Amino acid sequence: MPPPLLQGPSHTPLKPLLLLLLLTLPPTTTSHTSSTTTPPPLSTYLSQWQPARATYYAASDPRDTVGGACGYGDLVKAGYGMATVALSESMFERGQICGACFEIKCVDDLRWCIPGTSIIVSVTNFCAPNYGFPSDAGGKCNIPNKHFVLPIESFEKIAIWKAANMPVQYRRIKCRKEGGIRFTISGSGIFLSVLISNVAGAGDVTSVRIKGSRTGWLDMGRNWGQNWHVNANLQNQALSFEVTSSDKMTVLSYAVAPKDWRFGQTFEGKQFET
Repeated sequence: MPPPLLQGPSHTPLKPLLLLLLLTLPPTTTSHTSSTTTPPPLSTYLSQWQPARATYYAASDPRDTVGGACGYGDLVKAGYGMATVALSESMFERGQICGACFEIKCVDDLRWCIPGTSIIVSVTNFCAPNYGFPSDAGGKCNIPNKHFVLPIESFEKIAIWKAANMPVQYRRIKCRKEGGIRFTISGSGIFLSVLISNVAGAGDVTSVRIKGSRTGWLDMGRNWGQNWHVNANLQNQALSFEVTSSDKMTVLSYAVAPKDWRFGQTFEGKQFET
């Protein structure tokens, strides 16, 4: 039973007073939740400039630019060239961030910075910490430092090389790539490893599934960097891939590798939209 209507001392209903109160209260907001959500565009939550520092390395031998902790191998052949960066431990995320793209600019040093310039680089390597030195001295890549190590060719686009350890600002941006995602297959017998590179959009990869023409979808595990593996006999089967990036976007590439694929070959699939 509803409560009795409030009355004033003269036993007249207080409807006008209640109406006045309702009109002066702020409007209420009703929230609705859903079991599925659409992630915001990468540019809306990865575009804030943040402070860091940057140094460079000068390769004395062309072989010094090959490889890295992300497993891409020859960076020139893989399409990354000198537009690459190694991240300190606090940023590297144990390799999950491999392939992500950053824009970096030099700041706060009018003597060494080249005004109005910035560079765009992809994560291909890891700057290991050195806990024999404090983080504010020789341990530039120690936790909690945010540090970028650039090829000198990239460093010199934003600062004079004599600057050495420079304050910079960075922001994560969408990766833009030519062509589709590349799948390089290696391994032996029932052990199959796939290097995933040339990823647009978020750039990094958080999960991978593979499907043979005679199997269902199989989860792959991260071996290291962007090398993913599965223990399954998938030879003499066409291979399909499902790749998910850190912004929860997924792209499916069906029958990327034909049934006569061989270890050591690279195949190109679909690409994330940018």
